[in-house]
Amino acid sequence: MVDKSAQNQKSLENAIQILTQVAASPTTPKNIKKSLTDLISSLKSGQDPITIRAANAISQIDDVTQDPNLPSYVRVTLWQAVSTLESIRE
Repeated sequence: MVDKSAQNQKSLENAIQILTQVAASPTTPKNIKKSLTDLISSLKSGQDPITIRAANAISQIDDVTQDPNLPSYVRVTLWQAVSTLESIRE
């Protein structure tokens, strides 16, 4: 159980790192940066279980990737974050 928890935490930290890099990129549109900054804050908050935070983040990232102004390489990077978040299980 502890091993899975540690693995989930590592996956969460990896996803946060990916999202932070995208949010910090000068080529990322401002509205996307705002969405990602809010998303990172919600992932870092300990209010909900890690699995709930990951599921909510996946949904929000899916919404962000639908933005037509999003550069395709940013979209691919966000999908990497989704893949990392999907590895988080109870």
